[in-house]
Amino acid sequence: MTPAKRSSRRSSSRGPAPVALDTTAAPEPATSLSDETSVENTPLFSSLGLDERVLKAVEAAGYAHPTPIQTQAIPLALRGRDLMGLAQTGTGKTAAFTLPIVQRLLDGPRRLRALILTPTRELCQQVDASFRKYGLFAGIDVAPVYGGVGYEPQEKALSSGVDVIVATPGRLIDHMERRNVSLDELEILVLDEADRMLDMGFAPQINRIVAGISPYRQTLLFSATMPPEVEALARKYLRRPIVVQVGRRSQAAHTVRHAVYPVPGARKTPLLVALLKEPDMDSVLVFTRTKHGADKVVRGLNDAGIEASAMHADKTQAQRNAALEGFRTGAVRVLVATDIAQRGLDISGISHVINYDVPGQAEDYIHRIGRTGRAAQTGDAFTFMAPDEIAMVRTIERVLGQPIDRVSMPGFDFGSGA
Repeated sequence: MTPAKRSSRRSSSRGPAPVALDTTAAPEPATSLSDETSVENTPLFSSLGLDERVLKAVEAAGYAHPTPIQTQAIPLALRGRDLMGLAQTGTGKTAAFTLPIVQRLLDGPRRLRALILTPTRELCQQVDASFRKYGLFAGIDVAPVYGGVGYEPQEKALSSGVDVIVATPGRLIDHMERRNVSLDELEILVLDEADRMLDMGFAPQINRIVAGISPYRQTLLFSATMPPEVEALARKYLRRPIVVQVGRRSQAAHTVRHAVYPVPGARKTPLLVALLKEPDMDSVLVFTRTKHGADKVVRGLNDAGIEASAMHADKTQAQRNAALEGFRTGAVRVLVATDIAQRGLDISGISHVINYDVPGQAEDYIHRIGRTGRAAQTGDAFTFMAPDEIAMVRTIERVLGQPIDRVSMPGFDFGSGA
């Protein structure tokens, strides 16, 4: 979504937004918008066929114009079509399915009608918040269901009856086995960040869950990328879907400035400390490859007098929530995380993403840096490259289709030693 009022640090040009349609379905063509379309020329939410109560919630949230993925996906979803939405992170995919679902639930029967599956607890919380925000005047009940917290509050919410469940696959199956939830009358299924769910090994759980849902449901699949595994999932569970694509696959946001810092592995933390002394380092998300590495970086920053928090899978949910809240409010300027945070971290104003370790897959780089430069804001993505990480950086550059500028910091480059 495009906020009614928003400031940004830089302006940027953006590329075209093609729309791919399943030719076997012969659907009505979706409206194609260019990413270069100015706010003045984009449609208003009122032109998308949304109910006044939904529009009132959108206005209360401070939004005026839909993003390209929302402009294309919402009318199609409102018509009941199965849909595959492909777009970079930070382009408004969550609202693209939340808004039409809220509309469909208006004045309907009081029962479980919609299920959204997400790969991580944090994304589950984000989607839950989206439903509460846009369902403000719709009178719908939503239950978030994820691990790392007690069962009792979730059981109580489910037993009281809800319209929407937002869940991670593992915890949902736990509740299904306890007979706390039935999917017999489900009307809408959303597979959010489908590529990440498959990366995390959730395919068996997804298959088990979908097996208990009516085949006559509406299914919406959203993903930042479309690897063969996701295409296979779509063929299995979607009926004659319309594919809406904003930007080309594996494309990084145009609002992000990239740079690579060659540095010996042993000098990465001192380099990070030096960079964090720069005045424009307002809100910095640092990615490490391992949980141990994240904790080690936080200790190094704390020793240098820089307050930082760590977020990874070994942290309790309460600790993860506290770390995110501190980062979101600005109480903590630096959040050091593993790839658990590369999806589902919807925090505006992240000025810098720093890859302390080069990610093991090129597409993970795109997801990581998608945490900055969101919703037409601008941001910087810095990558620390040790000698043994040069080959992976070159792979990332091939996927991006462009070289990344090298920045040599005196005292920290390869020739400086350990």
